[in-house]
Amino acid sequence: MPGLVRRCAYLLIAAAILLSAVPASAHGFSSTVYADLTAPAPDHVRAELGLEYDLLVVSAADYEKDDPLFESGTAAFDSGDATRQAAALAAHAASVNKYVAERFTISADGQACTPAQQSNFTVQQRDGVPYAFMVLDYRCAEANAHEVRSGLFPDSETYVKGTKTIITYDLDLQQGSSALDSAHPSFSTHQSTLERFWEFFRLGAEHLLTGLDHILFLIALIAGSRRLREIVLAATTFTLAHSITFILAALGVVHVAPSFIEPVIALSIAVVAFWYLWRIWRRGRLATDLETPSRSHLSLDRAGWTRLAVVFCFGLVHGIGFAGALGIQQAWSWTLLWSLLVFNVGIESVQLALIALTFPLLSAFRKTSPSVALWVTGAIAAGVSVAGLVWFVQRL
Repeated sequence: MPGLVRRCAYLLIAAAILLSAVPASAHGFSSTVYADLTAPAPDHVRAELGLEYDLLVVSAADYEKDDPLFESGTAAFDSGDATRQAAALAAHAASVNKYVAERFTISADGQACTPAQQSNFTVQQRDGVPYAFMVLDYRCAEANAHEVRSGLFPDSETYVKGTKTIITYDLDLQQGSSALDSAHPSFSTHQSTLERFWEFFRLGAEHLLTGLDHILFLIALIAGSRRLREIVLAATTFTLAHSITFILAALGVVHVAPSFIEPVIALSIAVVAFWYLWRIWRRGRLATDLETPSRSHLSLDRAGWTRLAVVFCFGLVHGIGFAGALGIQQAWSWTLLWSLLVFNVGIESVQLALIALTFPLLSAFRKTSPSVALWVTGAIAAGVSVAGLVWFVQRL
């Protein structure tokens, strides 16, 4: 049996090393488009759009076969001069406008609206990269409802994958927000509040399920928790911490560069996993003991409380990472803020579901074969720790 356990441990560590070969930027969406829609008149919809500058240049240039746009736009990007970048877009406004207008459409009761650019391009830093801002006015027939569809920067262009379009709107006597992607590319201004919140709940759930770094962090917490009380406290602490920074980021109070956040998230995975390995090294076979001598009402020893403090600190960082997944870097309307909180609920629901599915099985395994469970969970922790360290180095 020990030989089998050892081989299993080696396989698990090897799997973790293979997982660590996944691109270091395993967290977050590849690109986010922002759109603010208003209605200056009954037959008029104004769209203020924010798009990643370099992505807009290469996509529009490829779409319109406009090599001069690519050359001048790329040179302006390399210069870091926002004025020069805006001028490059303005010099090729026809190509840029055609690309955006054909991939971001608005219709009124089924009739297509006609767009026209109404202001000069501007370029500002957002989320650490230059964003191009433009205003399109859509002339529409008077209607009771508008449908908005976004196909900007699709996967088929191969430049990015998984573009999200975050929309806030004040149209048709309705105020709200929506999140569009390739699976759900359109919405109607007459969607219900439940439908709008479901979109963000789904996004939150998908983000955790597809965010391998967050999954590994949760696995490290589960493997290092011996009792249900411990994992519940750890998960609650993590939830509280990342909810705080998520909300602060959504309100525009907190802003930390992704170049700092992403390596720290990777480091948090390694530290939480290594914490359990350190406990095994300190206590040996006694690490399987479920009884912890303590006078605390929560039955946590000093190491348990220290672990919660570490989880809380890293949870604060993960919260900024969650906000960064939607590009939240400045204050938004209260309507969008509530939607973002639902996004957070989606994250928590998946997290709790994973705990509910895995921890009872782990507990049963520990009761029937405590020594084998110790080695297996130790191997898992070792593999997760290796993956976190490799990502940390890559992200630096």
